Amino acid sequence: MAAAKIDKGSVIGRIARWGTVSKRALDPRSGNAILNQREKMAGLGPEEFSAHGLRPGHIIEAANRGIPLPEVMEQSRHRSVQQASSYYNNATRRSDRAATLL
Repeated sequence: MAAAKIDKGSVIGRIARWGTVSKRALDPRSGNAILNQREKMAGLGPEEFSAHGLRPGHIIEAANRGIPLPEVMEQSRHRSVQQASSYYNNATRRSDRAATLL
């Protein structure tokens, strides 16, 4: 972020056919197309990943690493604490002390 001089807005901007990067967010369809292309390059099928799945996956991984939910929501841009916390709480339930008794 520092190297790219991004202090607000989208992390991944739109890229014009001439190679210029916009401050506007990458279109979700473009994100899916890029992800599908990379899956094929890696020998994976499109059913294994989705652009939408990256968002909850990010929250789950952040929960596993102990990053506070408000900080995670700032990155994921979830407006609903209820929605974001459902992913976050599911991840922490698997790693809490009570779960280790199972």
